[in-house]
Amino acid sequence: MTARPEIENVLGRAAWGYDEDDVDLIAAQFTENATMTMQIGRDGDPIGPFDGREAIRKLHADSLAGQTDQRRHNISNLVIEKESADAANTVSNLTLLSIENGAIRVLSSGWYRDELVRDGETWRIRARHIYLDLPY
Repeated sequence: MTARPEIENVLGRAAWGYDEDDVDLIAAQFTENATMTMQIGRDGDPIGPFDGREAIRKLHADSLAGQTDQRRHNISNLVIEKESADAANTVSNLTLLSIENGAIRVLSSGWYRDELVRDGETWRIRARHIYLDLPY
């Protein structure tokens, strides 16, 4: 039996939380001791790590505070690379849209590499690396 539906929901809730300016919803998708890193462009320097749920929450809150547009994170091509009863490794594509002044544009694309674990009855992200083709 696969945990794919639960894993898809975790990734979807994290994206929805950002799109709806709900940093608590984003943070709830990560374990207390989660870590997150980023890289923008193939030659970009690593950003982070952001260690712990609160650091990840703050990163998202700070990013949202400086934005005037509406973002839409579209996650696709989810591949579960490894799965057990209580852990999974995934990779998925991201297309980031920006809506502002009556126009919609592709802001960036990239991918997520996630390590998820079962935390009680809930799946959460324990480690996330975000690669973006362009700055957001």
